[in-house]
Amino acid sequence: MVIRSFEGTEPTIHESARVDESAIVIGDVTIEAEASVWPNVTLRGDSGAIVLREGANVQDNAVCHEGCEIGPGATVGHTAIVHAATVGERAMVGMSATVLGDAHIGEESLVAAGSVVTEGMDIPPNTLVTGTPAEIRKEVEDSPWTHAGEHYVELSKRHERSSERVD
Repeated sequence: MVIRSFEGTEPTIHESARVDESAIVIGDVTIEAEASVWPNVTLRGDSGAIVLREGANVQDNAVCHEGCEIGPGATVGHTAIVHAATVGERAMVGMSATVLGDAHIGEESLVAAGSVVTEGMDIPPNTLVTGTPAEIRKEVEDSPWTHAGEHYVELSKRHERSSERVD
């Protein structure tokens, strides 16, 4: 893994967090307890702090840049981009979705795969958004996707216990 300071600011990674060896973590980045950062993720905190709250997960090939907060138990799916935005507790940003500057994804809300949440959009809690640009489609309650963070806490522990490098 590449863990690098930027202009004297070093990432802070909790001892129970899991950061894959292929991930890149630069500058003002905080990764809290039991959060997970999966293969080829880039967390670049050179233009604002990036915070992954407890149990959050950022999946393969995703990018977070410039002042992002990923809430407790939240999920950023494969190849998603979160740029200067907030993802609420147990919310999910689907695969290949993009969340742009000053957007806020409410608690337990879902951004469908491939959607684009435009700058400044405020998604209320328990809401599904889809499309390009994203539009509110419906309210959601107790979606299994809002529990994905719990799955990834356990999956990261399994990886920690059983993964070994094979060259």
